[in-house]
Amino acid sequence: MNGRADFQEPNAEVPRPIPYIGADYIPTEEERRVFAECNDESFWFRSVPLAATSMLITQGLISKGILSSHPKYGSIPKLIFACIMGYFAGKLSYVKTCQEKFKNLENSPLGEALRSGQARQSSPPGHYSRKSKYDSNVSGQSSFVTSPAADNMEREMLPRYEPIPFSASMNESAPSGITDHIAQVKVNKYGDTWDE
Repeated sequence: MNGRADFQEPNAEVPRPIPYIGADYIPTEEERRVFAECNDESFWFRSVPLAATSMLITQGLISKGILSSHPKYGSIPKLIFACIMGYFAGKLSYVKTCQEKFKNLENSPLGEALRSGQARQSSPPGHYSRKSKYDSNVSGQSSFVTSPAADNMEREMLPRYEPIPFSASMNESAPSGITDHIAQVKVNKYGDTWDE
């Protein structure tokens, strides 16, 4: 024994570790089906209607004179831009629906990663967690004890951000070396100049 005892109830369910989904991940057949379904539905039910609507609104604004048409190309550039923005807005608006479809898959590593990612995002916004991506979620308590030296090293490696006081910035009361003094120069009838 290493001097540490992990006690668990005999019937306690041990959560599976969160799968790593990287660029080299190969989706399962079920995940491929959901990808194709999401792509098809987002195109026909979101992108096409939003692109068409944005083009109709843009053409209406151009014909009423609210938007000006291009002198050489007419309304075509603005309509193309409206179509592209509508397309991407439709795709982006379907992301949450598609994530829900993946979360509902039973034996999907991608669905499991999305479900566990949702649990991690439940902390309040702006909350900084020092939990490493290598920590497992096997038990509620840490499975190892870190030394004070390791804690100090972690604090040294993290960037320190200190607020800058307002008076340190350039403002009206800060000396800048620039003066409003205008030199008075006199000229005599011979063209000679001198300062006062």
